Parts: sequence; structure tokens; C-alpha cells
Amino acid sequence: MTTNPLFKSSTINGMTLANRFIRSATWEGMATEGGRVTPRLVDTMVALANGGVGLIISGHAYVAKNGQASPWQLGIYDDSLIDGLKTMTDAVHAAGGRIVAQLAHAGHFALEKAIDTAPVVVSNFDGLSQTPRTELSLADIQDLKKTYVDAARRARTAGFDGIQLHSAHGYLFSQFLSPWFNRRSDEYGGTLDNRVRIHVDTIRAIRKTVGSDYPMLVKMNCEDFSEDGLTVAESIAAAGQMAAAGLDAIELSGGLLTSGKLSPSRPNINQSEKEAYFKDAARAFKRSLDVPLILVGGIRSIEVAEKLKDAGTADYFSMSRPLIREPGLIKRWQSGDRTRAHCLSDNLCFRPGMTGDGIYCVTEERIDKKKKG
Repeated sequence: MTTNPLFKSSTINGMTLANRFIRSATWEGMATEGGRVTPRLVDTMVALANGGVGLIISGHAYVAKNGQASPWQLGIYDDSLIDGLKTMTDAVHAAGGRIVAQLAHAGHFALEKAIDTAPVVVSNFDGLSQTPRTELSLADIQDLKKTYVDAARRARTAGFDGIQLHSAHGYLFSQFLSPWFNRRSDEYGGTLDNRVRIHVDTIRAIRKTVGSDYPMLVKMNCEDFSEDGLTVAESIAAAGQMAAAGLDAIELSGGLLTSGKLSPSRPNINQSEKEAYFKDAARAFKRSLDVPLILVGGIRSIEVAEKLKDAGTADYFSMSRPLIREPGLIKRWQSGDRTRAHCLSDNLCFRPGMTGDGIYCVTEERIDKKKKG
């Protein structure tokens, strides 16, 4: 039996995880055009479960039709989607895995050709976009909260082990938190207490629907890495309010889709010094908050995860791109092969998803073809 603390079981609000490794939410591009689960998407989730991942977080599932961010994205916006989602969760559970549904709304970054309307935003101002955007009214915000509550209910009905609110990278809940995106002058803008209000209210409303024993996580930015954006200090304060409202764990990321070199998916993570690029912020979170912390961002080697766990920097370690190339990475590490992840962080894996082929490691495919040729 292994004595490595990374491979000891733990619990998050009653959800038992076999190890400390988590598959971070990853757009797969494998759903139907209407967001329904497909056999290929089910197979992808099962491969992760069989590969030893302690917890799978689903690709960002859009909670409303006008919140779709990408083509062939998973949806959770209607009750008619529940049966397909249950097929997926049943398959993961049969493989011994755990799976959480990430609930998301793209807001400003919605895919206009898919939603066939102007994207909604927290604030509409000069410089935000050259194309029309619709600022949310107070009534719209109340409807948005209900949209998330309904999505959470669907997730529990469909058999997900928990839910995660996506409040990172500039999507809609992230836009509320960010002072650059959020320029409102009502009770949802201005002070941090106002900017985090929708999170707190939504968490409390979801709790009333799913109960106190259902794991609820959030993925949030440690900071936006942009001028006038969310800072680490504000992010910690916001997380504290969310935890007090009933949140069970925080997945810490950072950056916006527009952050360039400081974006969430940074390239060329080819040495340990480049790994865990949000670790300094994670230390600050751990000093201030008593809630399980999941760290994402450039984890490529088990040695780095071990050091961060031993130092108390984070409680769990989340990965996306390495598990696209190697869904069995965690099982490989646990078996004793401690070689770093084969992922080259070239970000080519997402290109086939945009053409309807679903994401996969293009680099590995090229290497295989070269060997055969």
C-alpha cells in the first residue's frame, strides 16, 4: 500500500476521492450541436476514471442557451439533457470514478453564431467590444440566479457527485468579480461586497435546492493579470464570503482569455520552475482561508505536486492538457513511473475541437505517424 499522501483518500463534503489529483474542466468539443452527451464524450470520461484520476470535473456545461462559449460544448440548460448526462455519470461511477459538473455561462465570450443573439454582459461600455452586447438588468440577474439553481438541480438528478461554479477566465461570474469588466453602479457593482453578491446569493439558493450534503466547488481567478482587474487580495476576500455562504472547495486559476502570455493555458511548461504558476497566490489563499484548495496551472510532474502538498500550498492538484494526451497519467505515477507528463503544452490539442473532431493530442498523433512512416 502506498504511503504517498497524494494517493491517500480524502473527502470533500462527504465525496470520497481516491487521490489528490483532479481533471480540471476541459472543453472537449464532443457534445452534439445542442449540447447533448455523445458516446465519444462518455468514453473520454471513462478513460479518465480508468486512468486513476481522483475527480473529474466536466467540461464547462452551459446553463443557458445564451451562455454557450464553444461549438459542440456540453449543455445542462434543459431537463431534456438529463438522461444523456446520467448515462455519462453512470459510466464514470461504474469505472470507479467521481465526476462533478462545472456550471458555466460565457457572458461576453459567448459564441455569437451559436446563440444567435447579442451576448449578455455585466457592464456594456466603450472598449469592451466592437460588436453589440446586452447589459444585464436587475431582473436579468435574478433570472440568472434561477438558471444556475435549475442547472444544479439537473446535475444532482443526473447523478453528478457535485457541482462547480465557473468564475474564472472572464466568463460571466468572473466578469461580476472583475472591476475591469464590472462597472455597474447598483448593488452588483462597485465594492467587492457588491461584485461578489451574485456568487453568495447563488450559492445560498443552490444550497436550498440541493441540500447541505452536496459538494459545491468554485473555480476562480487568483487575479486577472490585467490592468484594473481582480487582485489577489480581493479574490481572497471574495472566496471567504463564498465559503461562508456554503462553498466546499476552491479551484484556483488565473488570467483572462485575453491575457496573452499570462493566460490560463500557458505554453512551453518544459521544466519544473515553470510549473504551478499560481502557487504564490495559493500560499496566500491557504494562509487566509480554511477551505480545501485545488491548484491548477502547469502541473507536469509528481515531484512538484509532492513539494507543494508537503509545504501546505494546496490540498489537491488539477490538470487539463496533460490528461488530454495521457488519461492514464495518474495511474502511471502511482505505479512507480514518475516520469513527468508527456504534454508539451503547445496548445495544439484544442484545434481539432473547433472543426468538430473533438480535442486530442495532435503532437502525439504526428509522432506516431512519423514512427510508422
